[in-house]
Amino acid sequence: MEVTITNENFESLKNSGQPLAVDFWAEWCGPCKMISPIISQLAEEFDGKLTVGKCNVEDCEDIAAEYGIRNIPTILFFKDGVIVDKFVGAANKAKLQEKFESIL
Repeated sequence: MEVTITNENFESLKNSGQPLAVDFWAEWCGPCKMISPIISQLAEEFDGKLTVGKCNVEDCEDIAAEYGIRNIPTILFFKDGVIVDKFVGAANKAKLQEKFESIL
């Protein structure tokens, strides 16, 4: 299950010791809506190994600005509190799953 990223919980999730994938999205974004079910499936499949968060760029403008999010969807992958990978745009499940597996 995905976690909703907020300004209040982001730092603790990022530094929790478990890898974190953050999907930056917005309600009006068509490609974001397209990958949303895939992100949900991957969150279930990687449960316990990887935290999957969804960050609405309109609700968390500071986080989006801090990481230079200019295009959505963008997925940032964190390990030990540091960005280790980034994926921009929509993709199929196999491509996203490969990215998720690469940070474990």
